[in-house]
Amino acid sequence: MSRYQQMSLISFQKQFSTEEACHDHLFTLKWSNGYCCEKCGHDAYFETKTRKHKLYECKKCQYQATVTVGTVMEKTRTDLIKWFLAIYIIAHDKRGVSATRLSEELEVTYKTAWLMLHKIRQAMRKRDANYTLAGIVELDDAFFGAPSEGGKRGRGTDKTKVLVGLSLNQKGHPLYLKMEVVPNIKGKTLIDSAEKSIQPGSTISSDAYRSYRALSGAGFKHEYQVYNAKESPDHLNWLHTVLSNAKAFVGGTFHGLDSKHLQSYSDEFCYRFNRRKFKGEWFSRLATLCASTTTITYSELVG
Repeated sequence: MSRYQQMSLISFQKQFSTEEACHDHLFTLKWSNGYCCEKCGHDAYFETKTRKHKLYECKKCQYQATVTVGTVMEKTRTDLIKWFLAIYIIAHDKRGVSATRLSEELEVTYKTAWLMLHKIRQAMRKRDANYTLAGIVELDDAFFGAPSEGGKRGRGTDKTKVLVGLSLNQKGHPLYLKMEVVPNIKGKTLIDSAEKSIQPGSTISSDAYRSYRALSGAGFKHEYQVYNAKESPDHLNWLHTVLSNAKAFVGGTFHGLDSKHLQSYSDEFCYRFNRRKFKGEWFSRLATLCASTTTITYSELVG
């Protein structure tokens, strides 16, 4: 049985209609086995009421923390009820949610909505960073954004380059996806990326571009052929289908996206794709993740 809760919109509205309900649920997510001091591990505490959130003080070492400490919501000035609604909206909209739309739904400023989205994407990124692709892995590069005027096309383009890996099951159906923004498509870059995201001994399937051939000497089995959609329609077919969806996701929702945050949006797309079969659990999974991921600050995002 899954430890994640099935959550429809109606049940979400009933369960999280007050700030207190959101606070209590975050307490449960943060301390699933009961309070535990982050500093010394002691399980007894004093509780103090404050204007914003209850303060929990360890009876042993006197360390103080609220339910938001150590979560993506740490030091937030935004109500938890709005955070929970943001998580629900983001979890359930497969097209992606823009900061403009989120600011309207939550009645917060654009800057606040933008920051909330990036904090939640940070949790998505950290979660999927723990996984590697294995078995048969389709690998290809793609280009996002518009080239500069008079710029080159193809692999010499000055568009942002992204390496895309998709693992397949024994029937050839897609399993898990990884996307990484890379500076170039040279052999060393491909090896470095593959060693981070693909298990050694896996079979990598690619086109015949010469840089990919370096992978065969880096602990992977490498199979390649010249890409021809007409003569070999199954070659890299799933990868190109998923990649087309990724470009629609980025271009359709996040107009004018620059390369600086492309990795973040790619991470969100991968997180959604990798959990496509858990419909009904999307909010519960993302809320649990947000409660266990340390935050990222505005200055870290724009610096």
